[in-house]
Amino acid sequence: MNRSLMLALTAAVAVLAAAPAAAQNYPAKPVKFITPYPPGGTTDILARLVGTKLQQSLGQPFLVESKAGAGGNVGTDFVAKAPPDGYTILMAASGPLSINVTLFKSLPYSPERDLAPVILVASVPLVLVVHDSFPAKNVKELLALLKAKPDAYSYASAGNGTPQHLSAELFKQMTGTKMVHVPYKGSGPAINDLIGGQVPIAFESLIPILPQLKGGKVRALAVTSLKRSALLPDVPTLDEAGVKGYESIAWYGVLAPAKAPKPIVDKLNAEMTKALKDPDVKQRLAEMGSAEVYGSPEKFGALIKSEIAKWAPVVKASGATVD
Repeated sequence: MNRSLMLALTAAVAVLAAAPAAAQNYPAKPVKFITPYPPGGTTDILARLVGTKLQQSLGQPFLVESKAGAGGNVGTDFVAKAPPDGYTILMAASGPLSINVTLFKSLPYSPERDLAPVILVASVPLVLVVHDSFPAKNVKELLALLKAKPDAYSYASAGNGTPQHLSAELFKQMTGTKMVHVPYKGSGPAINDLIGGQVPIAFESLIPILPQLKGGKVRALAVTSLKRSALLPDVPTLDEAGVKGYESIAWYGVLAPAKAPKPIVDKLNAEMTKALKDPDVKQRLAEMGSAEVYGSPEKFGALIKSEIAKWAPVVKASGATVD
């Protein structure tokens, strides 16, 4: 064996031997916990919720830092290009990991190639809602109206390419109906116009629409998950209401840079699983409308792959694109 090959093998063995030791001592310093959206949003809340428990169990601060921009791409790309040592991790959302792959003409990162899945943290359905004055009282009646008058009704969304927009587009594709899309800059303005009656229909995130449902200004026709929401137990799923197989979920999870040592990824997964099973955390997630999730890194990776494939044709059919 020549000297250069011998040195290469020795180095490789040293790296493999060091990985378990690094995991055993991890974390030895504070960890940056990046969120790709502004402070106060869902990823920020989840990162702080999980980070607090990790700090208690692992003895080092998990410092939540927002790097917002480009529909979540800025923060996601920051972590994809960070040193793969476990000291920079991401609380990501479904947009930058699945929808944006097709929505943006070019991404500076590949969710599957440049990031290592750690764990799925939360999974929240949307709600198909209508203004209280809208004549349809259920999904069957809504479909009858939409089919009788194609493009006569409009729906509001939080913006082009958002889960709210694409949930409606998936609904249109699966039911053969037509509605006019009215995009807004975020859920707040969209909900305001829905309440005001300017736009009669919307697919909206569960948490911001709940107070309006309780106030009686809007009505829920269905939720977009395959199981009913504990927060709206009397509201059927779209699948139950006749749109068989319909599912659209906003999901959130933790990832590290792609080459992060597997022992560190596995340690983070184990500690986060404990955190997500904590009664206080479970209650907070339930209040946010999330089903109880988590699971292995491989399970989360399979979800990301399947969601990229699911939303690509929906995005293309909608015509939504971002340079």
